Amino acid sequence: MAHPRTYADDDPHLAELRGVCLAFPESAEVEAWGRPTFRAGKKMFAVFEGNEQHPYAVVFRPDPAERPALLTDPRFYVPPYYGPSGWLALDLTAAAVDWQEVAELMESSYRQVALKRMLKALDG
Repeated sequence: MAHPRTYADDDPHLAELRGVCLAFPESAEVEAWGRPTFRAGKKMFAVFEGNEQHPYAVVFRPDPAERPALLTDPRFYVPPYYGPSGWLALDLTAAAVDWQEVAELMESSYRQVALKRMLKALDG
């Protein structure tokens, strides 16, 4: 059974997040579990999600060395399902969004799953 769509294309922050995530080489948006996911090839590096407590958020793979520091910032939280695998989420409604920061976090997440040729294209 397919999951019902849980977002709208005009949701706040989604257009900007798409712009960031789809700028990476060979990245694509795939709807999964009723949410937009962003992938490097077949591997996911970001998910646009929301719930009652965090209506608009992006789930991503932080650099393992940066994860502890990010967790001291109240904008970040451990998301259900993804958290046990080391993923974090950034609540896009907790403060004004710094899209440069988001781009850096998404690049770090992308780099963890991208193939060598994708990384070469990104760095080239």
